[in-house]
Amino acid sequence: MSLDIQKIRNDFPILDQQVHGKPLAYLDNAATTQKPRQVIDAVNDVYTKYNSNIHRGVHHLSNVCTQAFEDARVKVQKFINAEHSHEVIFTRGTTESVNLIAHSFGDVFLKEGDEVIVSQLEHHSNIVPWQMLEQRKGISLNVIPINDKGELMLEELDEMFTEKTKLVALAHISNALGTINPIKTIIDKCHQRDIPVMIDGAQAVQHVSVDVQALDCDFYVFSGHKLYGPTGIGILYGKEKWLDQMTPYQGGGEMIQTVSFEGTTFNELPFKFEAGTPDYSGAIGLAAAIDYVTHIGVDNIAAYEHELLVYGTDKLETIPQMNIYGTAAEKASVISFLVGNIHPYDMGMMLDKMGIAVRTGHHCAQPLMQRYNIPGTVRASFAVYNTREEIDRLVEGILKVSQLFG
Repeated sequence: MSLDIQKIRNDFPILDQQVHGKPLAYLDNAATTQKPRQVIDAVNDVYTKYNSNIHRGVHHLSNVCTQAFEDARVKVQKFINAEHSHEVIFTRGTTESVNLIAHSFGDVFLKEGDEVIVSQLEHHSNIVPWQMLEQRKGISLNVIPINDKGELMLEELDEMFTEKTKLVALAHISNALGTINPIKTIIDKCHQRDIPVMIDGAQAVQHVSVDVQALDCDFYVFSGHKLYGPTGIGILYGKEKWLDQMTPYQGGGEMIQTVSFEGTTFNELPFKFEAGTPDYSGAIGLAAAIDYVTHIGVDNIAAYEHELLVYGTDKLETIPQMNIYGTAAEKASVISFLVGNIHPYDMGMMLDKMGIAVRTGHHCAQPLMQRYNIPGTVRASFAVYNTREEIDRLVEGILKVSQLFG
């Protein structure tokens, strides 16, 4: 299927503007994607037509809003092919989802001396919560190394498994390098040893089709704002067998069945993990975003973004002193690079003056930068609304900055 990219671009009002007198080329999609009118309209409709606190209300607005919120949960369930809608927990984002698992799974299933395996590719959000658990409960954190291409060294993983390995927590796709990890292979390896697996899908759900039942992962987490949806809304998918046994992460309204000063009993799934008034407008906006990408087709988006990745990589490699970090055979539409001795911050600042938005720094992946012995990179990350012309402008901009720095 050939996508009408101009028609898609017309859905995103923010793209039709100038920055520093130049047309905006937004190439920072791994940090957050822009939002189509369909999502903006869905959130606007909540606040202008049926805004009301959800659940327990007996009046019309509450019933309408509650139904839309629970419909959003079912939409997510179908999008990732979860078996049950109550296996879908609304959170504030990937970070909160990982923290919830580290806290609640950790409380029940991990004890001093137990081991959690992560990788050198992880975002800080999938490192720090486990380090906090390390300090709290005395577990240990083991790390799968990567090769120079940015691919996991799976042969090392086989040597890392012990009887104390109680969880493997990995990114589906690296935010800093774009590496697509062979998560199905890893999940199968782990399950042969009865080790559960959590997948950080923050960089995946907008780029590849995700079927949690086919993957057979125990947990899968992602954020709405990277999926063309609102900020402040995220998803924790967990298999019912784990969620049932896990303790609540926060206490308050909605997550209870009964409360007295003598004791409290907790609500059923999914509500025991959704304390307080949830971001129902965000959930409804996320449902609209899922509708949007489903209409285009996730596989169509993936194919088009791969074209941009190949085109962009070929073009950038022609630039003198160009160093691209992350050259895995399986890769999403992210290109991280440095040019000569130009600091990434300087490159990013000067590209901005040309209307080109890229991300600079360590990308919340400092251990990965230490692996390459660099302070950070410039990262260009593509979405379905990006074009070859924008990549040409990026290349032209980099050449100008290179000339300026001699």
